[in-house]
Amino acid sequence: MANDPLDDFITAAAAALNLPLDPAWRPAVKANLAVTLQHAASVAEFPLADEAEPAPVFKA
Repeated sequence: MANDPLDDFITAAAAALNLPLDPAWRPAVKANLAVTLQHAASVAEFPLADEAEPAPVFKA
């Protein structure tokens, strides 16, 4: 049985960032990442006109 890609991503990200990840926290990290990716997908799918321009960046 193949690993879930999110599990592989979490393992790789924790290793790349040298972050210890308590196995008890893994389900919560996975759930949070899944929700974050769903939100990102809904933003990416939002149709924009070809003339749309990004908003300027304001700094205080």
